[in-house]
Amino acid sequence: MSSFKLDLIIPNNKLTNYINGKFSPADNYIDSENPATAQNIFQLPDSNKTEVLAAVESAKTAFLSWSRTPPAKRCKYLLKIADLIEENFEIFVQAESQDQGKTLTTARTIDIPRVLLNFRAFAVTTPDKLETSFHQPETNSINYSLRSPRGVVALISPWNLPLYLLSFKIAPVLAAGCTIVAKPSEMTSWTAWLLARVMEAAGLPPGVCNIVFGRGPTTGMEILRNPCVSAVSFTGSTATGEIVARESAPFHRKLSLELGGKNAGIIFNDVNMEKCLLIMLRSSYANQGEVCLCTSRIYVQEDVFDSFVSKFVDCVKNLVIGPPDDPNSSLGALISQQHWNKVAGYVELAKKEGANILCGHTKDPLPEMPEKNRKGYFMLPTVITKVTDDSRLMKEEIFGPVVCISSFKTEDEVIARANNVKYGLCASIWTENVGRVHRMARDLDVGTVWVNCWLVRALNMPFGGVKDSGVGREGLNHSYEFFTDEKTVCIQHD
Repeated sequence: MSSFKLDLIIPNNKLTNYINGKFSPADNYIDSENPATAQNIFQLPDSNKTEVLAAVESAKTAFLSWSRTPPAKRCKYLLKIADLIEENFEIFVQAESQDQGKTLTTARTIDIPRVLLNFRAFAVTTPDKLETSFHQPETNSINYSLRSPRGVVALISPWNLPLYLLSFKIAPVLAAGCTIVAKPSEMTSWTAWLLARVMEAAGLPPGVCNIVFGRGPTTGMEILRNPCVSAVSFTGSTATGEIVARESAPFHRKLSLELGGKNAGIIFNDVNMEKCLLIMLRSSYANQGEVCLCTSRIYVQEDVFDSFVSKFVDCVKNLVIGPPDDPNSSLGALISQQHWNKVAGYVELAKKEGANILCGHTKDPLPEMPEKNRKGYFMLPTVITKVTDDSRLMKEEIFGPVVCISSFKTEDEVIARANNVKYGLCASIWTENVGRVHRMARDLDVGTVWVNCWLVRALNMPFGGVKDSGVGREGLNHSYEFFTDEKTVCIQHD
């Protein structure tokens, strides 16, 4: 029998901040809606300066004790949190789907399993990294280095993979001995609130992890302007990342910024076409294309261009867009009306520029939806060709189910074209030529290169981008290094 049972009932239909181990009502609230129905499902705090200050002070007070807690004991909390999430797995799945618009299948097979992996992987890895390293030079002294927890850190997470990405930040912070003020996206706060309930049930000491809800211009800005925050880990848009960097500059904080992407998939004529089609379909439309790592530009060598496009479009037309709770649905709803308008605007731009819309939005009708979903923010997966390299469709992050496909001739040509954007998050290469793999991996200006695969993640490898896709790296070792400071101790002896 489960030792802790969650449900989907939100008292008074209002989320509450989690500050100093207690759930506290707020002064102001904002609505949160289900994107698949366009109906409000609850309210959440729009936390103000007083509420943020209380969270920061709580984290500051808790830091001394938590940072001195043995690493192995800290990590036991991570394992307990993971166990309680797993016991309430389906509750988290349902909440994530209703709050974000993703299909239940996506939440059940990707998001929540990755949450469990994040907590457990950092729990069993980080303690080893807390050991000191020693060095004895020829002088009469012993030098050694140790790592000290950074202090109070701010974690600001996005709406596309709400708990998945928040847990990727929270787990290493707790393991490293820092304390937390976290702000999830105001569009997707439900599972963060459920996580707070799990933390309470796990017995996490008060103040170690505080979660405050609200909008970026209010809550987020108050967090960034608090001088007690020593580091910020942010995942979100490049535009917001620039604000985070600017507001943090006066405090000389550590910054980890995982920002936008305009990722290329590059397909050569020696490709394993069957394997490539299936994975490129997923890389283009996973989570409705609302993943920073999704492929939005596909370059296909001209010998196989027509064949690839024809087969790819056939595959896209077989994708099912529908209610997230329908197990047959491949794509759910986009996050909001505003975001739907943005994504649709790019397809309208393609029409104006004379591009060829092969399938999807503006070309095909949406399938008939159940009554409850008829006002939801659904969009058909869209394929566009005949787009020039200087078009905004090839330069800007669309962050939706829209993919542009173009042909190329040579390796050098496609490298130059793939690099000719301000982003540099990831790319995928499709070829059987080993020499080409190494050349392409060397010359592409991105943080991650996948070869004949996509989104195969090893948490011990560094993750992050270059150019306008961000600064810093996170992962099992890199997150630990980011949330701690290395200190040298020199002891002279006779």
